[in-house]
Amino acid sequence: MRMLAVAICCFSLANPAMAASPVDKGSPLETVSTDFGLADGPAWDGAWALYTPDVKGGKVMRYVPKTDKMQVFLPEAGRISASFFNLGKLYLSDNGNSRIVRLDGKKKTVITAHDPQAKPSLRPNDLVVDKSGGVYYTLTGQNQVMYVSPGGERRIAVADIKTPNGIILSPDETTLYVSAYVPKKVWAYNLNAGRTSNARLFAEMDAGPEKGADGMSIDRAGNIYCTGPKHVWIWSPGGKLLDKIETPTRPINCTFGDYDMRSLYITGFGGLYRQRMTISGRSPQPPMTAEAQAAHSKRPPTTIPATLDAHLDVVYATVGDRKLLADIFVPKNKPGPLPAVVVVHGGGWLNGDKTKFRALAAALASRGYVTAAIEYRLGGEAKFPAAIQDCNASVRFLRANARKYKVDPQRIGAVGGSAGGHLVGLMAAAPQIPELQGNGGAAKQSSQLQAAIVMAGPMEMLTGPVAERSRKQPTRSNSNQWLGKSVDEAPERYRLADAHVQFSKDAPPVLFMVGEFDKPERNQPTRDKLKSLGVWTGLKVYKNGKHGCWNQLPWFNDMVADMDAFFKARM
Repeated sequence: MRMLAVAICCFSLANPAMAASPVDKGSPLETVSTDFGLADGPAWDGAWALYTPDVKGGKVMRYVPKTDKMQVFLPEAGRISASFFNLGKLYLSDNGNSRIVRLDGKKKTVITAHDPQAKPSLRPNDLVVDKSGGVYYTLTGQNQVMYVSPGGERRIAVADIKTPNGIILSPDETTLYVSAYVPKKVWAYNLNAGRTSNARLFAEMDAGPEKGADGMSIDRAGNIYCTGPKHVWIWSPGGKLLDKIETPTRPINCTFGDYDMRSLYITGFGGLYRQRMTISGRSPQPPMTAEAQAAHSKRPPTTIPATLDAHLDVVYATVGDRKLLADIFVPKNKPGPLPAVVVVHGGGWLNGDKTKFRALAAALASRGYVTAAIEYRLGGEAKFPAAIQDCNASVRFLRANARKYKVDPQRIGAVGGSAGGHLVGLMAAAPQIPELQGNGGAAKQSSQLQAAIVMAGPMEMLTGPVAERSRKQPTRSNSNQWLGKSVDEAPERYRLADAHVQFSKDAPPVLFMVGEFDKPERNQPTRDKLKSLGVWTGLKVYKNGKHGCWNQLPWFNDMVADMDAFFKARM
């Protein structure tokens, strides 16, 4: 197999957006609802609804942004001080009954319980749930943070912190952040299997009343959000203050939500508010059991088979203090080295995350591949070429860690859908261009692919529909947002992002996949060019398929089988 050795120059990955405010300054703070006695810790279900406890009202409300409808979800919930959604379940801090519970439908399953006769300040306050189902929660009056393992074992995670209140995990779950209510400080702790170490002061609120550091959230870039007496404070992962969001009344807690995870929902004494952001939050981890997915029959299962080793949220590159994460799946009972496939999600270069391709990554891994479903910096966080640099860095990471993950470094391919398909096409076309490589780790390795699958992604940027939309609908053009300018303002930038232009005779085999009703003629010029260069290319069209059919049944199964056949034959 061909593999090009690439000299990586020190192209700067520094981007003004990395240090800029993540608040969308063009969107004002909205009041969603004032119909609360006291709104507290909200949770987004990863699909369509926001759950918000009304502490004084003794109920849990559900808000559906698509219809702008607020409804009572649990009418007699009692005093719920916080909620958190993960692994397909809603977890509640049931302060009124001094316990942590999980909802199965609307039935409450007790995770752990304390003395129900204790004062409210000595009962569970806020909580966060990790990717394995472990629960961390604060006991404000006892100056402790507790941890309950997935198996139900409870222990003290932090033994001595003054008035712990809000709590959140870093995206890679190696750091626990806890807000101290009275001193208005945020503490950080290293994490390992529910045990903390290296306690350190992360940030302080140096304005306003003497107390009030409350609920917390975090975005996909690792920026930390903490509600204070008058504002939501936002710090970078390195502790730099990025911005403060002022609310009409005292804020209490916050979380990310909406279809694109780019709305910060803020609860407080005045009700529920919403602020649009430029960086999205983290989607909940998908359900891990088939039972939890029974309601999603049209979607392929995100369950991780027992035959796979799942390495979730692996840091594959670091840019400044931004960690880039991948979910890596390795077949257990197959000796290495094995072919590997990088799986790149879509979302118009501005939205989406790696959990959306969990099913595809697991399905391919079950057929004998090491797969890496990756996140990359979206356009609201960093403009082009950040995303393609991240994609290329993931390939270099797999080569640098080939032995650890049983990867054959001579057989690495990639598959992507929509905007992810464009990125995979550009990965295949231009591993030799330094500007598209960056310096995000393993610089001595090659990022060249041995095979690529493009699912309904545009190859042409300088010409074709993308360029046409850039000119005729500039405010609705995703490429204008992602590249920062229109095609006429920055033609060289569009040329650099154009996989069609970059393809040469050194490109690997490229298979194009598309639904019958998703413009099968898409990328015909690129297929013609590849054939003229002597590069193998092919097209698979799926009957009755629309855009995104690769993530829907029944097309999913046929497409996985075709991917497997292609990679086995061509990589």
